[in-house]
Amino acid sequence: MSLSPRHAVLIPSYNSGPLLAETVKEALGAWPDVIVVIDGSDDGSDRFVAGLCAEHAGLAMLRLPINRGKGAAVLAGALWARAHGFSHVLTMDADGQHPASAIHPFVSRSQARPDAMVLGRPVFGKDAPFIRVWGREISNMLVGIETGGAVRDCLFGFRVYPLAPLIATMEASRFMRGFDFDPEVVARLCWHGVPAENIPTSVRYPSADEGGISHFHYGRDNLRLILMHLRLLFAWMRGGNRERR
Repeated sequence: MSLSPRHAVLIPSYNSGPLLAETVKEALGAWPDVIVVIDGSDDGSDRFVAGLCAEHAGLAMLRLPINRGKGAAVLAGALWARAHGFSHVLTMDADGQHPASAIHPFVSRSQARPDAMVLGRPVFGKDAPFIRVWGREISNMLVGIETGGAVRDCLFGFRVYPLAPLIATMEASRFMRGFDFDPEVVARLCWHGVPAENIPTSVRYPSADEGGISHFHYGRDNLRLILMHLRLLFAWMRGGNRERR
């Protein structure tokens, strides 16, 4: 008899400032088990979380000694979650963009279909930067081709992953460790037969006065995304989408 799915919220963080504590508090208000991965931060934001750990038995914090990138932080958190009996993780950003109110609906959808990944499809408000809204359409178009339309948004990081295929897919590659993580991992999981459930989800962009930050470098990280899509398209044309067979 299979065990019931067990979910944890996973929050990777790099120099997220005071918004990290707010995000963690909101996540704990919606779900009892939360894992925070401090990805080599040097802004003291981990102190906020350390104080919360004493108050919440379900809150765990991992510290990576140097900044290794979002994908590497997610993998570290996923390995910790698996070692502690979890079957799934829900990833959310540390900067307040993702709504904690959506945690329970996403987990419920995952519990109903534990073999699937549950992907947020962002619903943008007026605070969304124009360049970020339209710039992602190219990535979405390409990943749509690579996955046969299964993935409706490849860059939105609010997602539930089944841990077994997530870890296996990431450990099989030296890529997917930085900002290339979100789009590449969903494509490769689709190729390995993991179904995708897409749910419209609100997203907000905190202003600078609210502590809003972005570590996305348009030159460096867009180049990384271009190389990632070339890598995926090459694999797709060679039959990478038949990996599931």
